[in-house]
Amino acid sequence: MTQPLCRGARTLGVALGVLLCPGGAWAGEEAPRAEPCPVPQEALLSAPEAPRPAFQPVPAALSVVPGLLFHGLGTWVEGDTQTSKRLFALEGAGLGLLAVGGVPIALTGASRRTIGPLYLVALSGAGLFSLSAAANLYAAVAPAFPPGAPAPALPPVEVELGYQHVYDPAFDYRHFLSLGATARLSSVRLEGSVQWAPGEGNTRIRMGGAYRLLGAPEQARGSAEGTALDGEAAAVFHRFGPQGFAMGGVEAGVRGRYDMVRLSRRLEGSFAEVSAGMAFQGYSYFGPVSEDALHEQLLFSFGYGVYLGRQGPVRGEALLYYNHRKDDFPGGVKAAVGVLGFFGMRGRLFLSDRWGVSGDVQAGSAYVGRVSVVYALGGER
Repeated sequence: MTQPLCRGARTLGVALGVLLCPGGAWAGEEAPRAEPCPVPQEALLSAPEAPRPAFQPVPAALSVVPGLLFHGLGTWVEGDTQTSKRLFALEGAGLGLLAVGGVPIALTGASRRTIGPLYLVALSGAGLFSLSAAANLYAAVAPAFPPGAPAPALPPVEVELGYQHVYDPAFDYRHFLSLGATARLSSVRLEGSVQWAPGEGNTRIRMGGAYRLLGAPEQARGSAEGTALDGEAAAVFHRFGPQGFAMGGVEAGVRGRYDMVRLSRRLEGSFAEVSAGMAFQGYSYFGPVSEDALHEQLLFSFGYGVYLGRQGPVRGEALLYYNHRKDDFPGGVKAAVGVLGFFGMRGRLFLSDRWGVSGDVQAGSAYVGRVSVVYALGGER
């Protein structure tokens, strides 16, 4: 059962709404303006809740055909008109933003003078439409299984070691050793990762961090809420030894997560995630430097995920996403409107207080798969 939103959570709703579409974050708010903030997760888990709706195969089938074109059709047939109206509204807002950004891009031939703002509007529309479609499917199948919940606290330190395989027709490298680490201290998160291809002269290093602008720190959520907004920054270095060049750059942006139970009770256990920012990059060649060595890149990603587990040590999450960047191992997908980013699915699951696994699959102009073992210092509670 969701609680009345505190001022910080209400502000977060506005921030995420601006990132997606005006007013979108308020679509699911029914609680009054009064305090208090969310109560501890233990109280939420023990509080009585209304019975969850039973799974019905016909509405679930209609959510796919023709529900993927008319979001909310399955829940409407099932009698949940409130959720249907909200999903229809999100779909309509997404299509509207796609038209506002996409039509000028087509008419101007993707002019460099206007492509940046128009791409941002069009990507926001695509993200909103995609998230609405995913929520539509989740609402149809969610009654068939108990919903997961975010961990009330994440470990102060995590390290992971794994293997990454890259299939890229343009390059010979294939096998990588993957190493990563994350440290959390109150509202600050520091993270770094290295992918190294032994004997193939290819290495990618990323060092960055984030500051929790809104929402409870990851180490002390203290409630069944994962909604948050972070400011992020990072530096990236990628060396292509045999090809004779290297890429380096810095980037900054914001990333927001919104627990979809705020939109509808049927969406409990799922979340939407959106990020936006800019990257400034340069290419250094081992020979003469090209005039186009310096450039900037719009960063944008969106995804729909589910929490895994609710009580006990088995806890994690899975996310299906799109990332608009093209300088990572998957590259970008060529399309009629230019070069898009890549699609992916990642997951993280702790099997005990200290040990877990994580994985990531990505598809763009290249295909990337990674699997890692995760060790938590301090344990995940």
